[in-house]
Amino acid sequence: MHPFRTAVENRDQAAVEALLAEDVVFTSPVAFKPYPGKAMTAAILRGVLRVFEDFTYVREIADPGGRDHALVFTATVDGRQIQGCDFLHFDEEGLIDDFTVMVRPLSAAQALAAAMGAQFDRIAQEAAGA
Repeated sequence: MHPFRTAVENRDQAAVEALLAEDVVFTSPVAFKPYPGKAMTAAILRGVLRVFEDFTYVREIADPGGRDHALVFTATVDGRQIQGCDFLHFDEEGLIDDFTVMVRPLSAAQALAAAMGAQFDRIAQEAAGA
């Protein structure tokens, strides 16, 4: 099991943050522009942990000998079942430097957008305070 998966499943926010490169770029399934930087990405991931219920990784897809990893997940957001995938790219030091999330179906993505929108002020404050 990948250390990132272990950290997320244990809800170990410090371990998750330790796996992020300073220059990580987070690409959201519901925002047009990517979010750069470790502080913002860590704050977004904390927000996700607050809004996802019943979060479970169901499959890992790895590039043997490579630096790419995909983690398929399921969760519930505001009563909607969501299925998604975290696409991770690791730099030469083994830290996540690119983090892209895809989710489906549309109704669940819309519920996620609304739930994360409600978290955004807190996310921005957490990122600024880092």
